[in-house]
Amino acid sequence: MDITAQACAREIIEVVPAIIQAIRVHMRAQRMHDLSVPQFRTLAYIGRHPGCSLSEVAEFIGLTLPSMSVLVNGLVADQLVERATSPFDRRRVTLTLTAEGRLMHSRALEGTMAWLAALVEPISELDRAAIVQALEALRPIFATSAQSTSIEQS
Repeated sequence: MDITAQACAREIIEVVPAIIQAIRVHMRAQRMHDLSVPQFRTLAYIGRHPGCSLSEVAEFIGLTLPSMSVLVNGLVADQLVERATSPFDRRRVTLTLTAEGRLMHSRALEGTMAWLAALVEPISELDRAAIVQALEALRPIFATSAQSTSIEQS
């Protein structure tokens, strides 16, 4: 089977948004521990990048600074995120997850992963391996792309 780069691109454009939408619908339906999808993604980003700034999270999530500020204010009020002044630059505010924020994110992640695992369970082991291999091949391409541009699906 000869698959062109164009055909591969078409499949990515068609399938990835459907996957993201299904995850959103599932999380909304389950009200994953009262987290919205943007809140979940924000907790995930902060968890992977402790000490990050509001602008870094906003860029990743794809929100404006004022919108991200409102979202983070809610997470701070819910005691899921902690704001602190950077010890290296007093003008910079850093964000980290609280213990409750880590727990909330972990529970939502586990629930979503269990749901996804149940969805892919009927797929043959060979096909699941092919999916994992394809995603591993794509990861460095899009990780580099996300760092050099601010394109991010939200």
